[in-house]
Amino acid sequence: MLIVAERINASRKPIRAALEKLDTIAIQTEAKAQAAAGAHYIDVNGGTFPGREPELLCWLVEAVQAVTDLPLCIDSPDPVALAAALPKVKSGRPMINSISLEGERFDHVLPLALQYRARLIALCQGEAVPAATAAQKVELATQLVGRLTRAGLPIGDIYVDPLVFPLATESSSANASLDAIGEIMRRFPGVHTICGLTNVSHGLPARKLINRTLLVGAIDRGMDAAIIDPTDMQLMQALLAAEAVFGRDEYCMNYIGAYQDGKLR
Repeated sequence: MLIVAERINASRKPIRAALEKLDTIAIQTEAKAQAAAGAHYIDVNGGTFPGREPELLCWLVEAVQAVTDLPLCIDSPDPVALAAALPKVKSGRPMINSISLEGERFDHVLPLALQYRARLIALCQGEAVPAATAAQKVELATQLVGRLTRAGLPIGDIYVDPLVFPLATESSSANASLDAIGEIMRRFPGVHTICGLTNVSHGLPARKLINRTLLVGAIDRGMDAAIIDPTDMQLMQALLAAEAVFGRDEYCMNYIGAYQDGKLR
């Protein structure tokens, strides 16, 4: 499973404080911890400072690249910020988080993905009300995959995010996303699916338990990438066990290796 490490996000109080002070050490400490924990991409988001996002996103890219060779996931809905930050990515191929069918976002973000050969997270989000059912999510995914591949983006560079809504407000929301993941993986061979876990547990107690359970269910349906906190040991243990149980870890070699490295309890 491809792990996109989520912790360097301006919505988190410690990261917002680090951005306010341009605290390089704090950001680099987060980057190194996530790299050591098994991340494949480091997500960087500087989006809670109106008017400063391009500047701060560029600063984050440079700060993180100074301490890790992992590729970066540039996380912004603003094409101006993406256009500023993408040329500064030096390590591997970048990932863009994200594109959708909302407004003019598709037309502004797609050229950047093509120009920088970026992998692309495609949100199942359109102009209408949020896609709540599996059928609505799959329909949006069909439109996204069709338009992206016709424009020349390889299907293997597309990571469809069905979007997960809080269980506390809609008890069927997780099931809808899981069903969508399964159908998207069946319908579009070669495409990837990805999601962030934390929204599903918003408003509930013991949130990490809900998040872990969703991850296991998504792996069962075929999801092959996730935006998660790799420093959460219990979450990573659930990921390893699920991949072994659902036949995604040949001879359980990753699971056994993690045990030998002291990562399982």
